[in-house]
Amino acid sequence: MATGCAAAAPRIPLRLPEIGLSTTPTDFDRTDEQRVPLWADPEPDFAQLREKYGALVPVELAPGVPATLVIGYRVALSILNDPERFPADPRAWEPTVPPECPVLPQLRYLPNASRSAGFEHARLREVLVAALDEVDLHAVHTVVERTAVPLINGFAAEGAADLVARYAGPLVFAVINALLGCPPEISARAAAGLADLLGGTEIERGGQVFQEALDSLVQAKRQRPGADVTSGLLRHGAALNDEELLNQLYLLYGIGTEPVQALIVNALRLVLTDDRFDATLGGALSTRDALDRVLFHDPPPPNKIVSYPRQPVLIGNTWLAANRPVVISLTGCNRDPEIAGDHTGNRAHLAWSAGPHACPARSLAYLIAQTAVDQLLDALPELELAVPEDELRRQTGPLYRTIAELPVTFPPAPPLPPR
Repeated sequence: MATGCAAAAPRIPLRLPEIGLSTTPTDFDRTDEQRVPLWADPEPDFAQLREKYGALVPVELAPGVPATLVIGYRVALSILNDPERFPADPRAWEPTVPPECPVLPQLRYLPNASRSAGFEHARLREVLVAALDEVDLHAVHTVVERTAVPLINGFAAEGAADLVARYAGPLVFAVINALLGCPPEISARAAAGLADLLGGTEIERGGQVFQEALDSLVQAKRQRPGADVTSGLLRHGAALNDEELLNQLYLLYGIGTEPVQALIVNALRLVLTDDRFDATLGGALSTRDALDRVLFHDPPPPNKIVSYPRQPVLIGNTWLAANRPVVISLTGCNRDPEIAGDHTGNRAHLAWSAGPHACPARSLAYLIAQTAVDQLLDALPELELAVPEDELRRQTGPLYRTIAELPVTFPPAPPLPPR
């Protein structure tokens, strides 16, 4: 769930690069003709890019939409801890791209903690953190277990399943709805709206249905508050208007569904393909180790931390233009040779971001993912991939990369008792 507690301190001494500031007109970084089309190759060869460009790579997020991709660990940390020069508010950038820009819906301004800056960010984040701090993690563990069991029972006797569609996806959505205190009728409407939104065919209709569902949730919690995150937002966010409240819920759905689903799926893929996690073969690594290795090497989503310098900024010998997206490549930074080595037990990755925008739900995301993986492996210990790993179908874009299907086989098993 990626906007959190600050990432763990790196285990290597770091000298942050000097960042200069100038308002003098300059030829910024590279010409547009030299830009790497990230829209055409969302998973480039980072070693090759590092050799050619260093820590800052000139890219296009879409045709004619320039940006800078950060693939240097130290540089990324310096940017993440410098919100005054690198604010997350995209409103000065938005007018520079056409309305039909394909990445605009993913990056446009919303009045929530992840896409705001300065006082506005601090005000919105304070409410979000206060509501999340009230979450009982022991209760969440129970919710995940109770959600996992009927999902597993739904395919345990079949001997095969797609773990994205039949396990990770519905589990995460159900758990997030439980955390938000969303009743079944409203949850069903929200699911329908999200399906249209993510399907890409009925985006406008899906957005309307989803917003109406969240409106209903807010009204229901105003009338009957409970021990849930939505009620916490209402308690701590008395000064927030309706649009701001709704957008905190949008943010929680956004950081709590697809990224956590991808974390679960990527961890399962790793456990099923790496003998170090197979206890029957002497493997000694745990589910938590699998999660951390995923967050280092295959973080979900890989390119969603974006800032927009308000003035030209000099990093090393490279100028970054004002109001042009600066995208932190989590995968590229985590693969920086400067932090190369065995990352087992090391949580110095940038998957939770760092600085003022670090993810406030890190512990919650770990708990949901670890419990989901452990429940499935305990119930079906002989899981195997149904296809070679390199044949797994992925969905990719300039800002995201996910496994679309995780087909597995296993000996049919009897249903688990309810929790």
